[in-house]
Amino acid sequence: MDNENKLLVLSRDSGHYAQLVEELAFDGLDIVHADSPSHAKTYLNKCNIILGEPSKIAPVIHGAGRLVWVQSAWAGVNELVKPHIRTDYTLTGVKGIFGPMMSEYVFGYIFLLERHILEMHAHQKKKHWQPNTFRTLQNRLLGVAGLGSIGRHIAKNAKQFGMKVWGYKHASGTVDHVDRVFTGNQFNTFLAGPEYIVICLPDTPKTRHLFNRASFDVMRKEAVLINVGRGSVVSERALIEALNENRIQGAVLDVFEKEPLPEDSPLWEHPDVLVTPHVSALSFPEDIVKIFAENYRRFTLGRSLQYVIDFAKGY
Repeated sequence: MDNENKLLVLSRDSGHYAQLVEELAFDGLDIVHADSPSHAKTYLNKCNIILGEPSKIAPVIHGAGRLVWVQSAWAGVNELVKPHIRTDYTLTGVKGIFGPMMSEYVFGYIFLLERHILEMHAHQKKKHWQPNTFRTLQNRLLGVAGLGSIGRHIAKNAKQFGMKVWGYKHASGTVDHVDRVFTGNQFNTFLAGPEYIVICLPDTPKTRHLFNRASFDVMRKEAVLINVGRGSVVSERALIEALNENRIQGAVLDVFEKEPLPEDSPLWEHPDVLVTPHVSALSFPEDIVKIFAENYRRFTLGRSLQYVIDFAKGY
């Protein structure tokens, strides 16, 4: 089967990806690479496997006549699970590598807020010696919305800081490092407790604007929302209203309904918002190629692939 396989790498880092795959020396695997959809069109009809970024793959996927398998380089596969896009192939995602990076991001910002780091830096610039009080994370309650591999990793790290953890997920069941798991119509009960709520949810019809005016109404006034999942999960209009009316304390946002975040968005200059440009975790080629390599070995042996995406669910 190896001599029939042709891989198209479609990514802004396509050359790097291709080099890493070539170094694995898979017998019979022919590799081509492109850094744009227009460039990729040259190779589409010859390739049965694509490795790359969903946003670059989606515009050309209907032209891939031999396509059997796509390995996404991103955790989010929104562009490949939209209505009316083809689903007659196996799509595999990424798990196990973004959890540590996103956890670093989440707790970096929690410590930034709890230790008043920005305020202390402002005092430093003014040469003011002004000690601040702070609270530890011991026994504080963290809520994690979405208990996939990323959410579970954040919960595990929260426990290392002595925090209590609540989690919200689609299906019931216990989860390691999570004290209470909420599902379905228990969402408002879940929201009412934590001081920090971290969103790790995918973009699906059920999650879009899950965080809306009603959601912010039941959250604690001291609550801080941290979104490292998908921007579509939060109604930005409702969030801004909640912040302006002091119904929640603040927000740390790495993802948005529209990206890049428009220059006229009030979120840029809101005093209670910290904005980052979708960088809580990055796809490093070395990590993604390890996942591709294991899946390719399975593919050539006719075995089930890891991290297969359910097109109906979107994850």
